Amino acid sequence: MTDNHHQTTPSGRLRARAFGISFDGTPGPFNAITDVAGVAVGYSTLISGEGALVVGKGPVRTGVTAILPRPRADLATPVFAGIFSQNGNGELTGSHIIEETGAFNFPITITNTHSCGVSRDATLRWMQRVLPAALDSGWGLPVAAETYDGFLNDINGHHLRFEHVAAALDGATSGSIEEGSVGGGTGMIAFGFKAGSGTASRLVEWHGGRYTVGALVQANFGKRSNFTIRGLRAGPDLVEPAIRESTPRAEKGSIIGVVATDAPLLPHQMK
Repeated sequence: MTDNHHQTTPSGRLRARAFGISFDGTPGPFNAITDVAGVAVGYSTLISGEGALVVGKGPVRTGVTAILPRPRADLATPVFAGIFSQNGNGELTGSHIIEETGAFNFPITITNTHSCGVSRDATLRWMQRVLPAALDSGWGLPVAAETYDGFLNDINGHHLRFEHVAAALDGATSGSIEEGSVGGGTGMIAFGFKAGSGTASRLVEWHGGRYTVGALVQANFGKRSNFTIRGLRAGPDLVEPAIRESTPRAEKGSIIGVVATDAPLLPHQMK
């Protein structure tokens, strides 16, 4: 019997399998990045206001996503890591130390482009509160990533605060997690649809072992005509109107993807 977590999110939002779309491979119990042991995800979602944009007031459609790569007590212990940029200029604070050392520690946060620094600084404040020994004799360079939500959100109003980041970190859980317009994905658009945060996992057999690969993305890209499902270019045949944006969008966009695994990979293999 198919696990209910593969069909719906904790709030009851339908996932792709609920529409009869089949995918290759075997998902983990939650079909989420949290199927990798020790990984937890938390969100802070900020939604308020309607109507025309007034900078500093709204509408607000933003937030932050927090990913803990280890249990809270072990966050100071580095994990092997690699990074890869296909193209573009997406900001990934903390990327240089990953390139130099093949590892990082502390949580990852993903938010909007103009709040990347806030989420990075707030992560350090949170670590000082929950695990102060981690900063006693060393520096902290947490990973903070971004995609742009200024088409739907008052991005120049700087509505994300330290307390919102702390709430996402405090609320991070394993197991089934929410998808869609939550956390850093709140103001995202993809292929002319309201987009946001998505996650999945696969169980992989290799040389007698069984490993989990989990992914989480913040999606904010793509023309409707390029929308593809299981190799089928479905976009041109869809009649639903594209989402109306408060600010016309030039042809540009981005996606941040975080992949976690318990497979015994080295940093160059991860990259």
